[in-house]
Amino acid sequence: MIILKSDRELVYMRDAGRVVAKAHEELSNAIKPEMTTQELDTLAENIIIAEGAKPAFKGYKGFPASICASINEEVVHGIPGLKKLKNGDIVSIDIGAVINGYCGDAARTNPVGDIDEELKRLLNVTEESLAKGIEKVVTNNRITDISHAVQSFVENKGYSVVRDYVGHGIGKNMHEEPQVPNFGKPGRGPRLHAGVTLAIEPMVNMGTHEVETLEDNWTVVTKDRKPSAHFEHTVAVTEDGPEILTKL
Repeated sequence: MIILKSDRELVYMRDAGRVVAKAHEELSNAIKPEMTTQELDTLAENIIIAEGAKPAFKGYKGFPASICASINEEVVHGIPGLKKLKNGDIVSIDIGAVINGYCGDAARTNPVGDIDEELKRLLNVTEESLAKGIEKVVTNNRITDISHAVQSFVENKGYSVVRDYVGHGIGKNMHEEPQVPNFGKPGRGPRLHAGVTLAIEPMVNMGTHEVETLEDNWTVVTKDRKPSAHFEHTVAVTEDGPEILTKL
């Protein structure tokens, strides 16, 4: 069942979204070669707690950290650790926070130092595909209108969208109905109404869309080990169009 959020609930979700956005802003500014992803995790957790929120991911289904940090060919769910970032890497950071019982969720792929033009293009296309999806978050559209907007934009640029992992509804729970795939024909799935809140999150691969999970049972990587990028926002459907909740 899709849960429509009241005006009061949207206030709480804006608060959670603001915390997530602030953490992203500070991490993006901090990321540099020789940093470990564990240092980024500690920084994010400190920011979230200082804002009066809790990390949403820590302990979620047993996940051991406050952020997901996925480097290069890692798509999602990378566990922060002692591995040092190198100049030319890309690192996808996924952050969730809970405040007043409501969640915010957003992801961003960051360059580490100077990255090559191919990687810059991958990041730009992925971020733009998220914007294309968000444009479809209007009342009376259907879920797959979002999906189709993302997929068609990405594939026209020569990349592929991950199919094994999808966006989702969000609210009191990190994952609620409906699922929001990044692929599909338009005009299908549930209709969008004011009060629906969605985490829209294109995961875009430079090569094949196929992925696999490493032995840690968390880290998802591209099957061909080519780079992947991930951008995500929590978005509310309003009578006036989409409202991005996870930006400052």
